[in-house]
Amino acid sequence: MKKTMIFLLTTLLSLAGVAVAQDQPLKVGFVYLTTPGDHGWTYAHEIGRQQLQDHFGDRIETTYVENVPEGPDATRVIRELVNDGNKVIFTTSFGYMEQTLRVSKAHPDVFFDHITGYKRAPNMATGNIRFYEGRYVEGVVAGLMTESDKIGYVASFPIPEVIQGINAFARGLRAVNDDASINIIWVNSWYDPVKEGDAAKVLIAEGADILAQHTDSPAMLQTAEKAGVKGFGQSSDMHQFAPNAQLFASVNNWGPYYIAQVQKVLDGSWTTGAAPDHWAGNTWKGLADNYLVLTEFRNMPASVAAAATKARDGIINGSLDIFAGPMKTNTGKTILSSGEVLDDGGLWAMDYYVEGVEGAIPK
Repeated sequence: MKKTMIFLLTTLLSLAGVAVAQDQPLKVGFVYLTTPGDHGWTYAHEIGRQQLQDHFGDRIETTYVENVPEGPDATRVIRELVNDGNKVIFTTSFGYMEQTLRVSKAHPDVFFDHITGYKRAPNMATGNIRFYEGRYVEGVVAGLMTESDKIGYVASFPIPEVIQGINAFARGLRAVNDDASINIIWVNSWYDPVKEGDAAKVLIAEGADILAQHTDSPAMLQTAEKAGVKGFGQSSDMHQFAPNAQLFASVNNWGPYYIAQVQKVLDGSWTTGAAPDHWAGNTWKGLADNYLVLTEFRNMPASVAAAATKARDGIINGSLDIFAGPMKTNTGKTILSSGEVLDDGGLWAMDYYVEGVEGAIPK
């Protein structure tokens, strides 16, 4: 207890309301799961890093370490970034959460920011994007475009973030097509082009004529392109990889978040809060704040594009709530009655599929 209080006091004195001195550029480090490349999750973070660097110019100096596995090695990489003088460190994958927290406790004078996690500390914040909002719009388009009423979904890991997206997709799907359903293949990887492509082939063989994904590579879309079916890009615009297959992509726009967080460090407005669950703050924004951006609607009739635009705009202006009752699981259990709306706590507690999704969540 004594050590905890010393840590907290030290952190409050070193962080709260104190602007970082600018005799030298503020060093900002990033930890990447894969190489930035030209598509997907890490590419979107790299674009955000470049926007951050451009915004602050010579006031900051950014660097990144790529191909860092989720696991013990991440701890070493994060520590090395601290030892190299980085005062702000963004760790950009869910699996870095425990490692980021561990290093943050040892270095209370460094600002840590974990992407998509939920654990926080006085000097460790969390940031995320409401990815599920884009998937609702995907569901609307899929429901209007499908001829087989079979949708294939390539999923990564059965965690709440991924389940939110599947359920949001199903809500959009069933809003326009009561007969359509979603079949899911879990590949247990964020990025594995071979597994993603093979999963797409299986789904197409089973009759799916629209494909969606919560994985990172364009392999699913490239498979769809060859088979003459349609699908959606993930994290970044993947039109170049499948110009005839991509209907649109949900693009993760990390630049505004990175800029806002670094600005807080520079001007001393980084806050610590009063309770462990809210120490360094949590940011979770989506379409309305330009953290999620939908690309041009392509390869679809004008009427479908109009429906997609209406759904997107409804989410932005608040007239459409994706998870408003009535809502049931795919086993018939009532989750929401008419007039009820699922709050953020309910979103993160999702351990069920809604109507329109086949099967059960893997344990």
